[in-house]
Amino acid sequence: MTDKLFTPLRLGRHELQHRVVLAPLTRMRARPDGNVPTALNAEYYAQRTTPGGLLISEATPVSWQGHGHPNVPGIHTPAQVAGWRTVVDAVHARGGVFFMQLWHTGRVSHSSHQPGGTAPVGPSAIAAQGTTIDAQWKPVPYEVPRALRSDEMPALVESWRRAAANALEAGFDGVEIHGANGYLLEQFLQSRSNQRDDEWGGSIANRCRLHLAITDAIVAEVGAERVGIRLSPWGIANDSGEDEPLPLYTHLVRELALRRLAYLHLIEPRASGTGKADIHREGLPSAADQFRPLWPGVLIVAGGFDRELAIEAVRDGHADAVAFGRWFIANPDLPHRLRLGAPLNPYHRPSFYGGGAGGYTDYPALAPAAGGAG
Repeated sequence: MTDKLFTPLRLGRHELQHRVVLAPLTRMRARPDGNVPTALNAEYYAQRTTPGGLLISEATPVSWQGHGHPNVPGIHTPAQVAGWRTVVDAVHARGGVFFMQLWHTGRVSHSSHQPGGTAPVGPSAIAAQGTTIDAQWKPVPYEVPRALRSDEMPALVESWRRAAANALEAGFDGVEIHGANGYLLEQFLQSRSNQRDDEWGGSIANRCRLHLAITDAIVAEVGAERVGIRLSPWGIANDSGEDEPLPLYTHLVRELALRRLAYLHLIEPRASGTGKADIHREGLPSAADQFRPLWPGVLIVAGGFDRELAIEAVRDGHADAVAFGRWFIANPDLPHRLRLGAPLNPYHRPSFYGGGAGGYTDYPALAPAAGGAG
């Protein structure tokens, strides 16, 4: 009997042939002049494509203001759109379904990444605790952000709508809104980073306003069946975290459910390091268990899954699909390996960010032409 993880799933306009998803993974390997995807990026994504498999791109800034790391590809210039088109074509040539994750780093950016060297922006002038990487790849403390003015919010929402349109122009099948991991949208969502007293702060409804405004703008542009969203209710990445997340995220998930999106993508609390470290937090409730009853559509989960946990999550109905990050980096044929129960290549964390082909496109597949996961 075939495990349900390796059976078809309807997602928006697409019939996936299995439920092993490439999670969005920042790799910092775009061309530095213009933050444009390259042929190397196309090779990387093509390697991880199976017929009818879902890939979610690395987090992709919606504007220059949204950038916060070196060599990250954007989706806000014609050159970037053209670069991504070559990547999408490579994925589609192998039969994959490709969504782009849209991103704005907000207060965890740095002035060296910002137009004119200005301060990064956030909901309030509250610096995150910790360090980031500047444009010269040097570790630097987070800076105090400039609080966005209320009259800037329509243009911010518009930048996300325009980025979604650009993604479809590049050929993507849909977009995922990055509403997680301590970046701009989650900064507005959580009370520790949002201390505004206007319509974008204060109450739970006001703090959810930006997520919903951006979702509505993108849905109006590309259609709900082409839109997913990622949340991390118990996440602590980038100095995020809500003391009592359940009321906040319950309100947000209920509102998002009314939009009938293609999927909801939840990060489990046991994975909170966003690639910087292996962080395991025990004793917290499962995000899937908490929010599955509120979400009538496709639910994707991510965070610390192995083969057995993924099979169990889908078999028991806690999720419809499982996204893998580190193991997909190290195993370009991961769906095939999981279906067979084959050994996995170990991942090499020092090569996650930046560099060239090493630690990016040189991980071996199980066989020269590994089959699909169905």
